[in-house]
Formats: sequence, C-alpha cells, structure tokens
Amino acid sequence: MENREIWGRTRDELISSLTALGYPAELGDIIAEHIGSPRGMERMISYLDYVQPDKVELIIDEMMAIKSDIDRWREKKESERANIAYNNILNYGLGTDED
Repeated sequence: MENREIWGRTRDELISSLTALGYPAELGDIIAEHIGSPRGMERMISYLDYVQPDKVELIIDEMMAIKSDIDRWREKKESERANIAYNNILNYGLGTDED
C-alpha cells in the first residue's frame, strides 16, 4: 500500500475515534497534520479508544507527547547517522587520493 493511502486511512480512523467521542472531525485533521506519521496517529487512536478523554486539553496533551516522542526518535536516528558518517571518515578518510 502506498504511503499516502496508509496516511489517509489512518487519519480517517483517527477522525472516526474522535467523532465517536463527540469531537469535531476538524480536530482529527489538525492532530493528524501535527503528528505527521501513521504510527503516531495509531498511538493517538489507541489513547482515544482506551482512555476516552472527556476534555480536549487531555487530547492535545497526548498529541504533544506523541509528537515529542517522534521528534526525539528522529533526532536520535539523525545523530546515529551523523556518528556513523564521522566514524567512517575517521577510519577510512575522505576517499581522496591524498588520504
């Protein structure tokens, strides 16, 4: 399945979970856009279905926590990639004839 299809389907599930709790569908669009990944949206859906929060503030707090986790994971992966590249330069040089 293509990435856009997965993203759209997951967004629709998120909206469905929110509207089942009485929140507007537009909130689901905002949350989906802010979180930005199907896996993150799935975490939000699980939260909504399990906790069934009665205040929008609780939903926003969870959205921010999920987004923070995603950002932290991305930063960690980028740091790991940079570290690998740096170690390769240290071990093998820049790949020029002068090394």
